[in-house]
Amino acid sequence: MRRQARLKRQARVRKKVRGTSERPRLSVFRSANHIYAQIIDDTAGATLVAASTLESGIDMNHKGNVEAAKVVGAAVARKALEKNISNVVFDRNGFLYQGRVQALADAAREAGLKL
Repeated sequence: MRRQARLKRQARVRKKVRGTSERPRLSVFRSANHIYAQIIDDTAGATLVAASTLESGIDMNHKGNVEAAKVVGAAVARKALEKNISNVVFDRNGFLYQGRVQALADAAREAGLKL
């Protein structure tokens, strides 16, 4: 039931949010133990930048909390700025904009991305 509601929200948002080469899409996925972020160009169908708590540079005890989301948000922003990507459109992927999703977005903004 919960997953179906998220998928309905995801489809509703995805109709409006598309990533282009000028302004790619920052997509967020969170699981119980990890959080993932990708910057995607939908016109080319390619992932330009990705970061997650599974990367070796993130050393935390628990990788499914707000602090880990902040680290991932800063990492994806740093990688995007290295590839000259500064403007993105935010795709919360059907998740509510609170907690870890909001922390990731705020950290990406603070690191220099324009959402």
